[in-house]
Amino acid sequence: MSEPTAVPPRGHHRIGLVVPSSNVTVETEMPALLQRHRDATFSFHSTRMRMHTVSPEELRAMNAQRGRCIDEIGDAGVDAVLYACLVALMAQGHPDGIAEHVTAEQAVRDQFSERGLAPQVTSSAGALIYALRATAADRVALVMPYLRPVAELVVAYFEAEGITVTDWKALEVADNTEVGCIPGDRVLAAARSLDLSGADALILSACVQMPSLPLVQAAEGTFGIPVLSAATAGAFTLLESLGLPVDLPGAGRLLTRDATVTAVR
Repeated sequence: MSEPTAVPPRGHHRIGLVVPSSNVTVETEMPALLQRHRDATFSFHSTRMRMHTVSPEELRAMNAQRGRCIDEIGDAGVDAVLYACLVALMAQGHPDGIAEHVTAEQAVRDQFSERGLAPQVTSSAGALIYALRATAADRVALVMPYLRPVAELVVAYFEAEGITVTDWKALEVADNTEVGCIPGDRVLAAARSLDLSGADALILSACVQMPSLPLVQAAEGTFGIPVLSAATAGAFTLLESLGLPVDLPGAGRLLTRDATVTAVR
């Protein structure tokens, strides 16, 4: 039997965010994006996993807290959940040949199902892969905040998913709190240092903690190719999973795919 929860107003969607304890960006950029939607309203409900330093050891310890976090967020009767730490999953690779984001998302679904709950579930890692495939971007350039050994794991993850990484830049910031304070001009400088000639798209921030939302639209004009971030990919995938039009202005081509259809309604 499903657990009783308060019913949200029609057209309103509760979004659950599972975030690292040191993350200060997801709860800023995701509401800023989804609240631009013309047809729906959203509220955001977070639970946190302890993590401070972006290292393989701390990422594994953080992932081990997932069960508690999913139980907590389930109590809020959410409609969709974003497991919002891209590197926590990508750093684990493809155990037994299965992408870690696939395994993690299914584990979350199974845990909800045990309680008779069935929200839509995605992860930042899975959302970015999904968004690239949805836009047929097979060759990408990346900007990441991570130390080089962790960044190499992220590059390998994309490659294992059949996405060629044409060039990449790691900003070598280990402290996750500092990642949330990286200035936009440093992110753009990293993007300008990349060879984008063979890329279908630029991922301006392959990290939900590194701020980039104010940069995405202008960067598309500067570089002349689609520009994505972990945040815009997360918003895209959440909208798709909820069956809502993808029309969020001012955040790149990815999030205006259905703009013409929405305008005609």
